[in-house]
Amino acid sequence: MVQYHHLQYAYTRPDGTEVIEDHLVTLQPILIDGEWRPARRPISTMQPVNPSTKAPLDDTYPVSTEAEVEAIVLASYQAAQEMRSIPPDQIADFLDTYAARIETRAADVVEMAHTETGLPREPRLNSVELPRTTNQLRQAAAAARGRSWCHATMDTKLNIRSKYAPLGGAVVVFGPNNFPFAFNAVSGGDFAAAVAAGNPVIAKANPGHPGTTRLLAEAALDAARACEMPRALLQMVYHMSNEVGQQLVAHPLIGATGFTGSRKGGLQLKAAADAAGKPIYLEMSSVNPVVILPGALRERADKIADEFTASCTAGAGQFCTNPGLVILLEEDTSEAFLKITAERFRATPPGVLLGERSPGNLAGSIAGWQAHGAQIVVGGHALSDGGYRFENTLLRVSGKQFLESPEALQTEAFGATSLLVFAADAGELEQVIAYLDGSLTACLYTDTHGSDDALYNRIEPGLRAKVGRLLNDKMPTGVAVSPAMNHGGPYPASGHPVFTSVGIPAAMLRFSALHSYDNVRPHRLPPELQDPNPTGEMWRFMDGEWSQRDAVTGP
Repeated sequence: MVQYHHLQYAYTRPDGTEVIEDHLVTLQPILIDGEWRPARRPISTMQPVNPSTKAPLDDTYPVSTEAEVEAIVLASYQAAQEMRSIPPDQIADFLDTYAARIETRAADVVEMAHTETGLPREPRLNSVELPRTTNQLRQAAAAARGRSWCHATMDTKLNIRSKYAPLGGAVVVFGPNNFPFAFNAVSGGDFAAAVAAGNPVIAKANPGHPGTTRLLAEAALDAARACEMPRALLQMVYHMSNEVGQQLVAHPLIGATGFTGSRKGGLQLKAAADAAGKPIYLEMSSVNPVVILPGALRERADKIADEFTASCTAGAGQFCTNPGLVILLEEDTSEAFLKITAERFRATPPGVLLGERSPGNLAGSIAGWQAHGAQIVVGGHALSDGGYRFENTLLRVSGKQFLESPEALQTEAFGATSLLVFAADAGELEQVIAYLDGSLTACLYTDTHGSDDALYNRIEPGLRAKVGRLLNDKMPTGVAVSPAMNHGGPYPASGHPVFTSVGIPAAMLRFSALHSYDNVRPHRLPPELQDPNPTGEMWRFMDGEWSQRDAVTGP
């Protein structure tokens, strides 16, 4: 249904005349309770911009009201109750069907994402991110179908049984701007994990790619209808005020929230959710330290410089795993490495940033570092041509200066920017590591002949405690969709170091509740906790051991 909205623009002519003009714009509908509906009296509108050209795009989107969000929550609660009777195989069929629907619409989805984000069609969007997205949907389907994710636990002697189960309310998902498919609120890892665990989803689109989100939501709705899922399995709004967002995550009928974005936005939502006792899982800022030991530089400085440059400048540096901090010992080899890397940064064309505010945010972070002693080695300025862009930038600081201002010098700079810290000796290196904030990743580069092993063993325990994923001799940019992956870490990388937003089935546990059954009659138990193994292959923890056998109880 087409919806029109009046906008008024006021401006002053050169002769001083005040002018007010009326404009009639077409608003894109929102997805409520299985239907695309016009927004009800939106409080305002938004219009995305192509970051490669700085030109406004054609479509205009509504900013939803509190009343509209309330209607969505009520529909989602009904869907949550319906989901309790949906068998896991049906949920899995939906996820598989959705992945196939996305592939059918790949050309349109990729083109829209390219226009809204400036990210290249190939290989980034079409050959890397889109297959990753459909892969994680299919992994979630396999986990739902296999059922072992629910950790069915049975004490047959005491007749107490437990399993992880759906929350009983919708999961709200706030998607980031930098991954329009793989972390999208309607197709990304949080969505896949929430649905696979048996929950409906309320998706808040990112303002950076609302059209992409709409196309993906259309594919999800088609799949939901084909698989006879609840009408409100997925609902989606484009934008809302901060106040309405905080009310949403704290709503009594909401099960939990998954958020990927800025630390400021995440902490505001967390405060609201915590005050209401509602679970919220956050991925926020991360500097992802890279420690390069002397033997590695003596052995292969050029190769490491190439790897670091490629990692730091990929996607214009707009990866949550971007290596934003490099720590070295103050030696000639480290100075030579900096010189080589600076040449690589100058020679690499700066990429397109995701939004209008990105260059200013980068400039602000760099100025903050400079105020605490950091010196620019290369770059440091916004570019006026070719869309929203910023020079690839390196800065340096001594270990002593870092230790004087560790908090300020770990402010995230979301772009192709990194700060190199030169520690005076091994003791100062340990101190720098001790003052690191939590990050998603950290990596240690060492030589292949063992000369760095003693220092590695000395500093690794401290570094290990600071991050979710520790790497050796490999930059952190890629995040494989693997059951063994941890895409989380200590604060401020995430809100809780136990959980990951990538990696099925572990990511599903965030959006579940532990249900225990004490002396419940056998026919009233969920199939996963009854004596017969419901699939014949599901793993259950029975009487102290993992088993795929049927339980044997009674005389």
